[in-house]
Amino acid sequence: MVCRDSSWENGFLEALLTVPAIYNYKISKNSRYVAYTWKNVHPNLDVFLVPTDGSRRPVALTETPEATFIVNFAPDSKSVIVGEDKSRNERVRLFEVKIEKPREMIPLTEEDPSFFLRGGALHPSRKWLVYGANYDLERKTQIEPTWVYKENLENGDKKILAKPEKPTWLYPQLNNQGTYVLYNRKELNPKGEQYWLVDIEGEEDREILNFGPKARVQAVWLSDGRRVGFITETKNGGAQKYYSLGIHNIETEEIYWLIDDPDRNIEQIRSPINSHHLVVLEYQKATVRPSIIDLTSMKERFLPKIKGSLVPIGPVTDEEWAGLTYSSTQSHEIVKFDLNNVVPSRFQSLTHIWERTTVKREDLTSAEDFEWKAKDGLRIHGWLYRSKTASKKAIVYVHGGPTAHSEDALNPQIQYFASRGFNVLDPNYRGSTGYGVAFEDLIRVNGWGSDEQEDVWAGIKALIERGIADKGKIGITGTSYGGYSSWYAITKAPELVSAAVPICGMTDLVVDYETTRPDLRPYSEQMLGGSPKEVPERYYERSPINFVGQIKGKLMIVQGSRDPNVTPKNVEEVKKTLDRKSIEYELLAFKDEGHGILKTKNQKILLRKIADFFANASE
Repeated sequence: MVCRDSSWENGFLEALLTVPAIYNYKISKNSRYVAYTWKNVHPNLDVFLVPTDGSRRPVALTETPEATFIVNFAPDSKSVIVGEDKSRNERVRLFEVKIEKPREMIPLTEEDPSFFLRGGALHPSRKWLVYGANYDLERKTQIEPTWVYKENLENGDKKILAKPEKPTWLYPQLNNQGTYVLYNRKELNPKGEQYWLVDIEGEEDREILNFGPKARVQAVWLSDGRRVGFITETKNGGAQKYYSLGIHNIETEEIYWLIDDPDRNIEQIRSPINSHHLVVLEYQKATVRPSIIDLTSMKERFLPKIKGSLVPIGPVTDEEWAGLTYSSTQSHEIVKFDLNNVVPSRFQSLTHIWERTTVKREDLTSAEDFEWKAKDGLRIHGWLYRSKTASKKAIVYVHGGPTAHSEDALNPQIQYFASRGFNVLDPNYRGSTGYGVAFEDLIRVNGWGSDEQEDVWAGIKALIERGIADKGKIGITGTSYGGYSSWYAITKAPELVSAAVPICGMTDLVVDYETTRPDLRPYSEQMLGGSPKEVPERYYERSPINFVGQIKGKLMIVQGSRDPNVTPKNVEEVKKTLDRKSIEYELLAFKDEGHGILKTKNQKILLRKIADFFANASE
């Protein structure tokens, strides 16, 4: 048995919050650099740059107290576009940072805009910036749909290139030549997606990919700027239980189907800006299995299985690539690897993360595969992290989304809980990605707050039945949809959980629908079968606020005061109901946070409070 005192636990938390985590990345067109967003290096998110030849250590391109992240490289590879979420209200401002002048942020767009800005691509002429914004320039007001804009960087003039009618998460993509913008719409059904093409002058705006009102589509430019790679689960008017991969030629309007295999669970594709390749991300039990297609020969190369995950970023030489590798005992590391010898021991680290933390691999808890049967017999999979000290206490950590999944990856929150004597279950309930189209679609059968919550509860019962946890010593937490699931469990399964810590979780789905960002409302409509006016009974039945009277366990509510996604209005309303019913609760609000508690100093407070809270609740 391993004995650990409180000083070790506190020191371990401090150390965990120095383990760098990568949030997103871009490779330059000249293949010389990878720019990426790094967490736990500075007090907040910042953008770093590392040469792909490994000639020097990463350099900080930004160093601000705000959440700053990489958006794009400039076409000449001499600078990057970064976004700054200054107030954690997601009203992003774009800057340019030149590689030769790190930390000098040149403003490109206005500070704290009255709209939500999406994307940001610099035109090869350096004259224009292309982005999406839910803003009506003529009426000078925020609107529900996101329009495609071109802004003149010399005089600040803005031109609307495209005007979608319905709201959606729109992320415009500029091709390498700067002649066309590819963007997505949701004009026909909240579930479906269509892709459109508008020229850089805004004169021709046309639909190029539409496989039906409910067909899901993901599309990316290929590096030649004349073809678009895409995946869809609908072909010839019929929905499939898998994604097919195709290429659309924008000049001939022809589609060439590249992969159409029901045995392959392709869920993402990526097109490195610096090469004639397409990266295919296939998943098996929420673990990525990548391949690389040479678009010249159309030959596909499968990367071998390794411990953990390896995601190709882009080629550095003819046979060497940059990639992102990670596991529950390996933090995100950008490496250079040989396509002909994909062996982790041969990877060349570019980011050198182990030099930046005192955490050792042996201090970390490995993720174990854990499976159980749901109420209807469906097989559910997740990850189990066992406490290194003998314990029958458990925490269920529910991922957000819900259209997302938990991986075998280093999560400081889970690692800290395991160090505090908790077994941690990280379930991938129905609706999660990483298991195929059919599994993901199961959450849509009855909508949010139904079968997927039963999956989580069945996982709790499995912990008890297998002697991993004792009834009365199980807590539940998560952020966003994980926060909603925590509310759901403490209100509708009070006999299973002794405590809940919902973080930025929806409480009243009507209030959430009315106060969230407009581009997220179609997601609620898709998952609940309509708007609150169309299906009021379902919104009522699935809102935890209406069932708080059933709470038996302990409750701690966590909220970011600047959250525009699951707004503080959710907490304001549930507090009134809790107070009216004389139900005790704790409230932990972070005035400088938005959707999720991001800053290192705040995470230090939050994780310790959660662990203490659950420890007290299980005594």
